[in-house]
Amino acid sequence: METNFVDYVRICCRSGKGGAGSVHFHRDKLTAFGGPDGGNGGRGGHIILRGNKQFWTLIHLKYRKHIIAEAGINGSSGNSTGKQGEDDILDVPLGTVARDAETGEIHFEITEEGQEVILVPGGRGGLGNANFKNSTLQSPQFAQPGELGKTEWKVLELKVLADVGLVGFPNAGKSTLLSVISAAKPEIANYPFTTLVPNLGIVPYRDYKSFVVADIPGIIEGAHEGKGLGLRFLRHIERNSSLLFLVSCDSKDIVDEYKILLNELKKFNPELLDKKRILAISKADMMDDELEQEMRKDLNKRLKGKNKVSFIFFSSASQKNLQQLKDLLWQQLNDD
Repeated sequence: METNFVDYVRICCRSGKGGAGSVHFHRDKLTAFGGPDGGNGGRGGHIILRGNKQFWTLIHLKYRKHIIAEAGINGSSGNSTGKQGEDDILDVPLGTVARDAETGEIHFEITEEGQEVILVPGGRGGLGNANFKNSTLQSPQFAQPGELGKTEWKVLELKVLADVGLVGFPNAGKSTLLSVISAAKPEIANYPFTTLVPNLGIVPYRDYKSFVVADIPGIIEGAHEGKGLGLRFLRHIERNSSLLFLVSCDSKDIVDEYKILLNELKKFNPELLDKKRILAISKADMMDDELEQEMRKDLNKRLKGKNKVSFIFFSSASQKNLQQLKDLLWQQLNDD
């Protein structure tokens, strides 16, 4: 299935070469043998990443494999510095992480609108011969060459920025929930992996407040090893402030399913378990009050100690407890 959502690109970046310094001596109709006046070379162009909140995907870089910045211009007479090479500025979504393609080392992350960071610096311009004049060397016959630009392979990864990340197995009801609490219109169907890309929705709250929820594609057991959609989307959870675990009420064992989800996050990145979380049991319109009470007792008994977590039953279809769920999320997001 072709998608416009691209969250990983590998690009070859070549920054601009610096211009050479000039070897020149001042000459005019009144001066036959003037001093050195060779100017410096211009800096080569940088390759820069710039945060742009209008972008939500890296698709514009998917087919642009080679990024080449302009070379600097050589210096000239009259101490004239050469023009610097034009920078190549790449707009990227907020949440983009830049890393070295060979070593995997993380360079930086773009998190703010308009933030600019140099990904690959351009070569420095060489010094003209005027810089080398001194009391013992009145007429230097040399200048510096421009510094070469760098050619490096870089990886850009997008980690979705959202307040709340929806975590659950395929068909837990994440997309349906997002569609009823926000204006997002994710694809919804009764088969696994309907959601193939993260979907973001802005959830309106009381008194004109709002928060952002991300529907992360379904996790399966073994996702941390790359099974299912695996590692491709687990990284998006790293940037969510809070996690909402969704388990369907018709699950064979709600607590076991919740623990499997927790375990996948732990094996991918143990720090994810430090995030605030809520367990939401979906499709509660399928249960009567008596069954719900029995399940509540069982959950209260089993979700104690290190497994303790707030839980709530809700239904996207009947909108049962939806406002209470939003209240819980808002309280958790704003709880110091």
